Amino acid sequence: MEVIETIVIPNTDVEGKETVVSNMETDKTKAFIWRLQATWHLVSTRLEMDQAFDQPVCKKKKLWELVAEKVNAKLRGSGVTGVTVRAYECDLKWRNMLATYRKNAERSKRLGAASVHWEFFRTMHEVLGKSREEIEAQRQAKISGTRVGKAMASKRFTPILPTPPAAGASASCAARPPQDVLQLYMELQERKLNMWAQQKALEERKIDAINNLAQAISSL
Repeated sequence: MEVIETIVIPNTDVEGKETVVSNMETDKTKAFIWRLQATWHLVSTRLEMDQAFDQPVCKKKKLWELVAEKVNAKLRGSGVTGVTVRAYECDLKWRNMLATYRKNAERSKRLGAASVHWEFFRTMHEVLGKSREEIEAQRQAKISGTRVGKAMASKRFTPILPTPPAAGASASCAARPPQDVLQLYMELQERKLNMWAQQKALEERKIDAINNLAQAISSL
């Protein structure tokens, strides 16, 4: 059975009466206060999971629940007790920080990195400031250092030599006179021309049929 503790607050509007508020209501309205240590835990955790958030198909709600779980664990490890951050609070705080980061990134482009004094900028910029090309290049560099990458590289640059013709085929080609080869080439070209002419005639018939249909419809 759930026990609901109550908090009694004096009511100054009506003399002699008191207002009873359950602790469940106060918990809902009680927001997490982002102090510097908790904010750093959020930044480091979210940046570590940036690739997971960047996947085309991912459940952001589950990821933010995992972020909140890790942040709470880091807070407990730092000796902070009695407070718990929720997933939606981590999401909202990160959105605000991301907006601040983007403003500082634009300022850094215009005025230089020395003009930015936000304490979280450098840490976030090391991850978020990389272009997709740089990230892909780093990923390929990591793969190339493994056995699989070396095998792929060696396979990629292995020259493909033409297969030598069979002895019977080479003998038949050598025995065929040049006149026969020329005659065969001319026959193939003639077949191509005939096929092209048939295709053209078919297209012309389609056009005539469409025109006749249009005339019939317009005469109605």
